[in-house]
Amino acid sequence: MAGDSHVPATRAHPARWRILGFLGVAQLMLILDVTVVAIALPHLEADLDLGRQAVTWTVSAYTLAFGGLMLLGGRAADLFGAKRVVLAGLLVFTAASLVTGLAGSAAVLLGGRVAQGVGAAMLSPSALSLVVTLFQDEERNKALGVWSALGGGGAALGVLLGGALTAGPGWPWVFFVNVPIGLVIFAALARMLPRHRPAGPRPRLDLLGALLVTASSGALIYAFIRAGDGGWLSLGTGWPVLLAVLGYLAFAARQKTARSPMMDVSLLARRPVATGTFLIVMATALMIAMFFLGTFYFQHALGYGALRTGLLFLPIALATMIGADLTGRAIAAAGPRRLAVAGLVTTAAGMALPAVSLHPVTVVVGTAVAGAGSGAMFVVASATALGQVAPHESGIASGIVSTFHEFGASIGAAVISSVAAASLTGDTLDGFTHGFVLAAVTAAVATVTAGVLTPPRPRRPAEPGPVDA
Repeated sequence: MAGDSHVPATRAHPARWRILGFLGVAQLMLILDVTVVAIALPHLEADLDLGRQAVTWTVSAYTLAFGGLMLLGGRAADLFGAKRVVLAGLLVFTAASLVTGLAGSAAVLLGGRVAQGVGAAMLSPSALSLVVTLFQDEERNKALGVWSALGGGGAALGVLLGGALTAGPGWPWVFFVNVPIGLVIFAALARMLPRHRPAGPRPRLDLLGALLVTASSGALIYAFIRAGDGGWLSLGTGWPVLLAVLGYLAFAARQKTARSPMMDVSLLARRPVATGTFLIVMATALMIAMFFLGTFYFQHALGYGALRTGLLFLPIALATMIGADLTGRAIAAAGPRRLAVAGLVTTAAGMALPAVSLHPVTVVVGTAVAGAGSGAMFVVASATALGQVAPHESGIASGIVSTFHEFGASIGAAVISSVAAASLTGDTLDGFTHGFVLAAVTAAVATVTAGVLTPPRPRRPAEPGPVDA
């Protein structure tokens, strides 16, 4: 196979752009599966008799497993080779998509979503690790720009695709469509991906650490979802938050004592990594919030069909990709701080439009403006967090960024579901207004934080190590 030959360390992999294309489509498939489901939620709710909490878990179960096991996936890429982990993750995700599409009950649906998240957690960080390793210097920034544009734009395109599939063959095809795509990508990457030989003995994976961080995040998401019914200050909301905090502290302690820790916790103390994780959480949480609010506003409150709703999200897809592309081109000259602040200000302004006047036009225009800002944040987050890591840290650093991407999605869905609960289950529009107000205020507050936290200029990125072809 092509992946069995070796090239010198100074020579770039000749198929790197083709590999980026297939890895980008694979990542697009994972991102689509966060938002492609959003448009189908009202139909899933009716066909499988789901309650509000089950509807929210349809999004959060996937993103929680995705994010909770991401560090384990990044660690596995460093230890066993990114190629092996990418291909294994593709197979798991593809099989789980088939099972989820065949679901006839809430239990099977949520189980399939968890399994999809497991496959995605293996695939995403190892794929991003390959991107960081295969490209050097300015090419790396361009490749990360392409990657971020796919991630940000893919989230919006997922709603459009979800509308077309739900209105056409039905919501199961939201999941079935992954099967042929996954098999084609598997065949292509099995031939082209560079082979990686881990140096030295292979340490054991930190399964206890993975369990702690996933369970802690699950408790936090449960608290946010339950707050919509029990109240934000109730005991039922407070004790899961306490358990989550204790679990995160236990995870941090475990990483200091484990023989083969999932991550070096001190990475999060590095300013670029801390900035990247903060921005990725904000970008993803705000984007998921706009999708969640938008799809239920158009379908539940206005009675629009799935296809019409999906088409109304097309401006968001275009704006997000444009915002990501322009930021990728400008980041070297303008610096990440200016672009991070500009992205958050743009997002806050976009969310404020429907918060002030809830109307179909303001929702479409406002979310498109916010999408452009989110696209910018995705690029700044990735370039800032990953542009300076050493080659041997690329997998785990990618895992950290991707972990917080999914946790942001989980938190965004849980919080916005609870804030807008009255509108999701009743006939009032107040919940939608409150949701957009919260999103606008969150983006505005995050602007100040980003202005202080983000480095003004990126330093020269670390040189990648040898690439085996």
